[in-house]
This record gives sequence, C-alpha cells and structure tokens, in this order.
Amino acid sequence: MTEEIMANFDDQEILELWDRRAKDWDIPVGDDGDSNRILNSDPVLWSFAGNVAGLSVLDAGCGTGYLARQLCLKGASVTGIDFSPQMIEIAKFRASQNNLDIDFHLDSCTELKSLPDEQFDMIVSNYVLMDLLDLEGAIRAFNRVLKPSGIAILVFSHPCFPQGNSTTVNEDGTVSYSWASSYFERTQHNDEPWNHFTTPFIWFHRPLSDYWKVFKAAGFSVDEFEEPRITPERYYLAENDRKLFNSKTRPYSVVFKLQKVMRNS
Repeated sequence: MTEEIMANFDDQEILELWDRRAKDWDIPVGDDGDSNRILNSDPVLWSFAGNVAGLSVLDAGCGTGYLARQLCLKGASVTGIDFSPQMIEIAKFRASQNNLDIDFHLDSCTELKSLPDEQFDMIVSNYVLMDLLDLEGAIRAFNRVLKPSGIAILVFSHPCFPQGNSTTVNEDGTVSYSWASSYFERTQHNDEPWNHFTTPFIWFHRPLSDYWKVFKAAGFSVDEFEEPRITPERYYLAENDRKLFNSKTRPYSVVFKLQKVMRNS
C-alpha cells in the first residue's frame, strides 16, 4: 500500500466547511440529484442495487438525504449517517416534509460508532470516499456493519480524470487534465469554490488501484465495476449540447459493487 496522505488541516475546520455549505449543497442535489447523478451515475447505482424493497440499507455520507429518500420510497428500511449536523438537519426536515420514516443521525463513515455489527443488507456511499482522509477505516467499518454476504455500492469521483484540474482547450470540446504531482501518489487537494458555492472543497486523491486493494484487504470481493456514462435513452435529459457531449465522452465517476466475503470460522 502506498504511503498515507499527510493532512495539513484541522478536522473541525473540515466539518465547519461542510456545515457552511449544507444549504448550498441542497440546491443542486434537491430530490433527484444533480445533473451528473441524473445523467450518469444514478442509473448505474440503481442497476447495481436492484430491488431494495424490504432491505435494510445504510446511506453512508448521506448529505441532505436525496438518495436516502429515494431508497425509502422504493421500500427499503433506511438509515442515513453524516458527520455534518447541518446536513443531517436538512435531511431530517426534507424527509419529514414527505412523511418518510428514515433514521438520520450523526456519525462518521470512518468509524460508524453508532452502528452495531452485521446490521445492514446493503450500504450505499454516493460520492463520499474521495472526501475521506481515512479510506481504510471507512471500508473496514462498512464491512463490519454489513450482514454476511451483504453488498456495498460505492460511487466516487474518477481518480484518473480530476474535473477540478480539467481545461477545455478547443472549440470541439477537447479536454486537458493537468497533474501537479504523480498520479500514483496519495495527495490532498483544495479546490476553489465553483458555481454558487462559497467554500473550498477539500478531497483526497488515490490511484484507482489503491481503492481496489483497500476493498480486498477489508474483506470484500468486487462483484461489478462501471465508469458511468449517459445512455441513449437518457440523452433527452441533458440540459444542453455541452452537457450531452461531456456525459458521452468523459467519465466523471466510478461505481463499485462489492460483496462481503464469508470468512471461514
């Protein structure tokens, strides 16, 4: 395994950043997810999840709760956790508006202290892992709270194509990605605010192979893997030609479907 990322920030400062952006976060995500989720990754997520009716599902890093609400509407028994009090407050309010019974509470994905062993049939973690300093701790915690043969569906930003470091260089939409350090080095990134956001985004780069190794070391097997892209039947959902072109030609994320490996007693 490669060397650990050296943090140069205070955990409380990171929490405060997410708290401060909670209301801004809820604007693009809303009830249906932002355009990237709608066009690209959510169809893969739901394909991997299958029928969730009657399943106990953990939304790990639930944010303002759009996915937890959708899971609940599809018949799952849902728990949503996030380390941001403001995110959880909004998630609870939005669920109550829709009379949805979802157990939202504060917890950290890297520990899941409030959750007992082998509680869930499924974990969904949607664009969370790249924001966690302790990836290994989170994946071990996910494995611990899953029932035997439970599955985890993990969506995170594609580490090979950092959108914050992308530049459109030609009118035909050609994109260039810049790297300040080796792709194979674990590094912290501080992205400037974009669109309507007013706080910077702090995230952690790891090569794709590191994720795979961490999943295996924690006791998971990889069942399915996809790099989401828009499919023809969803072209009409793209807001404009640029969105459609981008969704057809570049991967914004990766999606893993993991299965908890049965250990010999």
